[in-house]
Amino acid sequence: METNGIENKKTGMENDRDLQFLLQGGDLLKVRSSSWKKTRYFRLMEDCKTMFRESKRTFKTSKTFLVDDISAVRMGRQSDGLRKNTEEHVESRCFSIMFKGRRKNLDLIASSEDEARQWVDSLEKIRSSLNNLSTQAKTEHWIFSCLRKSDKNKDDKLSLSELKNFMHLINIEVDDDYAEMLFEKCDKSNSGYLAGEEIKLFYDLLTHREEIDVIYGEYAKTSGFMSPQNLVDFLKKEQREDATLADAHNIIQKHEPDENAKEKKLLSKDGFLMYMRHPEALVLNPDHREVYQDMDQPLNHYFISSSHNTYLMEDQLQGPSSTEAYVRALLKGCRCVELDCWDGSEGEPEIYHGYTLTSKILFKDAIKAIKEYAFKTSDYPVILSLENHCSVEQQEVMAHHMSSILGSALVTSPLGHGMPKGFPSPEELKGKFLIKGKRLNKLEATFAPDNTEDDEEDVTEEEESDDEDQEQEKKKVKKKLKLAKALSDMVVYCKSVHFHGFEDARQHLSFYEMSSFKENKALELAGESANAYIHHNVEKLSRIYPAGSRTNSSNYSPVPLWSAGCQVVALNFQTTCSDMDVNQGRFLINGKSGYVLKPDYMRDPASEFDPVTLTRGDWLQHKMLHIMVISGQQLPKLSKKKSSIVDPLVRVEVYGVPDDNAEEKTSAIDNNGFNPEWNENMEFNVHVPELALVRFTVEDHDSATSNEFVGQYTLPFNSLRMGYRHVPLLNKNGDVLPSAGLFVYIMVTDAN
Repeated sequence: METNGIENKKTGMENDRDLQFLLQGGDLLKVRSSSWKKTRYFRLMEDCKTMFRESKRTFKTSKTFLVDDISAVRMGRQSDGLRKNTEEHVESRCFSIMFKGRRKNLDLIASSEDEARQWVDSLEKIRSSLNNLSTQAKTEHWIFSCLRKSDKNKDDKLSLSELKNFMHLINIEVDDDYAEMLFEKCDKSNSGYLAGEEIKLFYDLLTHREEIDVIYGEYAKTSGFMSPQNLVDFLKKEQREDATLADAHNIIQKHEPDENAKEKKLLSKDGFLMYMRHPEALVLNPDHREVYQDMDQPLNHYFISSSHNTYLMEDQLQGPSSTEAYVRALLKGCRCVELDCWDGSEGEPEIYHGYTLTSKILFKDAIKAIKEYAFKTSDYPVILSLENHCSVEQQEVMAHHMSSILGSALVTSPLGHGMPKGFPSPEELKGKFLIKGKRLNKLEATFAPDNTEDDEEDVTEEEESDDEDQEQEKKKVKKKLKLAKALSDMVVYCKSVHFHGFEDARQHLSFYEMSSFKENKALELAGESANAYIHHNVEKLSRIYPAGSRTNSSNYSPVPLWSAGCQVVALNFQTTCSDMDVNQGRFLINGKSGYVLKPDYMRDPASEFDPVTLTRGDWLQHKMLHIMVISGQQLPKLSKKKSSIVDPLVRVEVYGVPDDNAEEKTSAIDNNGFNPEWNENMEFNVHVPELALVRFTVEDHDSATSNEFVGQYTLPFNSLRMGYRHVPLLNKNGDVLPSAGLFVYIMVTDAN
């Protein structure tokens, strides 16, 4: 198909020097190991979204990958592979292509520094251009790509058989009669194939949205168009927005593609659809996409996005450790990362999962990666949670590396003057690193050394749990940990201590002394003593971590722990699952800062809130959530088989206090992932809206086995927007599925 010009214009890069460089391509040295380095030819294909590589210019052993699958392109020897398998003198010629999900990095060496820089800049530019396409442009980009694949003989025409092949590619099953009817309707020239304007007519018929027609028709009262007043009526009545005529004029100016209509200050149906699919009109409140909460409260008054065994890429028994795992977690907004530190060779501490076959990385390499990527997604503080198994000598090395690499960003003494009475705020700690770990004495000793004593016993974090299965797991012996003073002094606001009960903590522990709880113990406390746990967390920080029996790096639900006020609920970020989806949904808001302010009643020392018993109080704001699941758009195929078409159903779940947990699902639509329609209603009771989250999941129905995951989107209940809304979908790795989505109608009413 002759769509190159269309594709280039859609990326906004026609005649661009970087685009031309990628289209021409060139040779690069691919690095797999110190002994495996081979030349490969790379270039961007004409669709401007697929990279092509081959071993020789024979075009026989070629492989491709999508530009959209690239998460980052990094200059220099930043990957573990390049650091391990190349010499320092090639640093300036090296770069790595990092992929989304668990796909391995592509480590490459160019012939010169200039060439390496050209590759990095060009790939980042094309990646950014594709990411910035409007939803409409992404849809067209995808459809034209499928049309091109369907044109088997490359004659820029579509025969009936090629049209059927195209329908399979876009995930829609049609019977022969319907395909022939569509074909004949578009074949105006009666030539037996579609070309030029006939293909455009076919595209228009295919992308027609009847549900949008109905909504638009209700309000398009001005010679078949929407006037500014018509648009205000729609926004107020259906979308429950406090819109003005000025808002309507801005929407028309921004989204109307027809210049004639725009000049007359009218919104066409195409303009209406483009607006409805724009981020400002989606299901997530656009105000919540930025930092909108009060960031001047004490640190422990926030839920904090937290990771467990951050260094692992896979499981906890023999999976690889990697600095890339830290990068990925930080770029997802994680604000508390874990470093499991052990004595390494040549005096250099290492990070790995003790007593297992997981691979090792250098402590200093992890700190360098953390320093570089800590504040790319969020400016707010990062907590380094140290699980310290090192000798005093190597603890001194750890302290040196953190001091020299993190520099003034590392908090090594309390902010302000004198002994603090409470935590500083995330705002005060912007761009700072906090160390969580053991300390030889109380912080008060810094200001009044005569009034304090050294701790009698120090244990590593894994030993802090008094769960019975811990002894069965490793049979560790509690012992006093010899701690290097230089490392001890770096622990200011997050001193690790053993938990002896809420009353003991209230009487004997300072605000900065925090305990770590294994999930089972934490869930037991959250179920039986939730109000006491909430009071504990009003004063102090609590960290929760997965049971050691989760050797496959599976996760637990963070929701009951959030409901008990626990701030640092650490999950295995490397594991894709519904629990991780919910975690990312909780921290989707507030600018993805990794900090979400807890409700007032979870910050009040006199709070009577208990998520289990739900006695009366300000937290009870009983709402009814009404959802109509109307339709879906361009749901991806799960199988590469040509005959495989998705049978989609939609599952909607509410997570929150026990009384609010609920789920409902639609019926399945047979053989249609392109434009399925459900028009099915659901209703949910939500008693504590501030703690509730809503998750939309699309599944491929299978009556013989369990349904297969297609995509999902999770967001806080209070961030939902009412009215007709598109819901974007994320894949299992948390990346946006281009063009795919749901169309729903949402209404929230008072239950009383």
